[in-house]
Amino acid sequence: MTRAMTKTSTEVPSSLDPGSFRDREGRVFERDATGAGPIYRALSQTALDGWRLLEKKKLWRNLQTEGKVIATHEVAEAELAGLVESVPGAPAGGWTGALEHERVPFLSYPYEWSFSMLKDAALLQLELVRRSLKAGFQLKDATAYNVQWQGCRPVFIDIASFEPRLQGDPWAGYGQFCQLFLYPLLIDAYRGLPFQTWLRGCLDGIEPAQAAAALGGWRDRLRPGVLKDVWLLAKFQQRTQDSDERVRDDMRKAGFKKEMILGNVRRLEKVVGGLAPRRSGSEWSDYAEDNSYDETNRTKKEEFVETAARSAAERAEGRRARLTWDLGANTGHYSRLVAPYVDLVVSMDGDAQAVDRLFARTKADGPENLLPLVMNLVDPSPALGWRHKERKALAERPRPDLVLALALVHHLSIRGHVPLPELVNWLAGLVKPGGTLVVEFVGKADPMVQRLLRNQADIYDDYDEDVFEEELRRHFEIERSEELIPGRRRIYEAVCRL
Repeated sequence: MTRAMTKTSTEVPSSLDPGSFRDREGRVFERDATGAGPIYRALSQTALDGWRLLEKKKLWRNLQTEGKVIATHEVAEAELAGLVESVPGAPAGGWTGALEHERVPFLSYPYEWSFSMLKDAALLQLELVRRSLKAGFQLKDATAYNVQWQGCRPVFIDIASFEPRLQGDPWAGYGQFCQLFLYPLLIDAYRGLPFQTWLRGCLDGIEPAQAAAALGGWRDRLRPGVLKDVWLLAKFQQRTQDSDERVRDDMRKAGFKKEMILGNVRRLEKVVGGLAPRRSGSEWSDYAEDNSYDETNRTKKEEFVETAARSAAERAEGRRARLTWDLGANTGHYSRLVAPYVDLVVSMDGDAQAVDRLFARTKADGPENLLPLVMNLVDPSPALGWRHKERKALAERPRPDLVLALALVHHLSIRGHVPLPELVNWLAGLVKPGGTLVVEFVGKADPMVQRLLRNQADIYDDYDEDVFEEELRRHFEIERSEELIPGRRRIYEAVCRL
């Protein structure tokens, strides 16, 4: 990341992060309206003092070198006034400093992650708590929203969360860690219940009483992490909610030794490290190995997709597409194929097990510019949080230069009951003007479509290749198309009209 700063200005910041108001010591914003520049964080005097102490520590230098925290540096004083004076929500003493952060390639949220992704993020959070304590610091919270991804590598972004630890302080983020990391993992691992819909339904995570109800058997209480972190915490929370005691103050007065917290963190690292998703069968996670293509047709499809990705890169600035969405990516075969031509591939699929397999493979073998996400495309992530602005809807995030929609249309149209005109209109709204869509139409004669129709009435009279192509031409210029399997499958390369 360059240390060069943008020209000072008294203009209002182009975009405040709507969720950063929860931290009264800082506000996150950006100045570049194109969404390509750095991210800034205005700091109070307290936060600035904490940052300057942290920056001098070997801990900070090591975390930066290892890529565990987002690349960050302090804004020069000469450039500060024009940068932060118009940032709202300033404390009584005003904003006295600012940090410049590297921009993460694509914002995602815990309810869009697979099991292994949440697990890796949890282990990063625990590692930072442990290493901070040893250096005389602590993390003042433990929300999963403080973690983002650079490819399949988790990175911590809330640098203002680091603060000097006062002697006797308890681990303030323990409850939050349980609700947003530990409980979702436990319930998925021990009960086979996907955590994604639960976290999407409550941004604060799973309450101890809810986790205790989900893990209700005596056998569960013998499993690692359940008795102490679920049942006892639920009982403790119930007791403190029904009393007038100032629990945190009393805990501080009683004195929490650093060694006690370190012991708890190491125990949790062992618990989390030992968890694995409870496999309950996945209808489509083996689709890449079980589909309608023979080797010849598969090669033909791969060549078509790769040529389209190369053309999309040539149309983009810098002769490289900045962002690609692979919709219905399954285990990511075509995501990997186009990765050399783009800055980032976001691979989305509603099958959490398929996404977890893709994450594991990408983490082990690359490519480094691939981010897998769990996403039900018929019901994608909406805007959530305070005034529906804290967490962005999928459609509010950067639009891609290239969209792959391979073996997807029949799932959305037949299983999801989305009419073809509505479906194509949705695809057109995703792609940047001038961007490329590579889309495959799978006809009713195909075995995969017959599989979807097996136990339902065929009410899809308009599900037809001619209808699909007519709708496609309303929004796109079709550059080329090719029949992959005669009478069953055709693939298109289309450019979204400006």
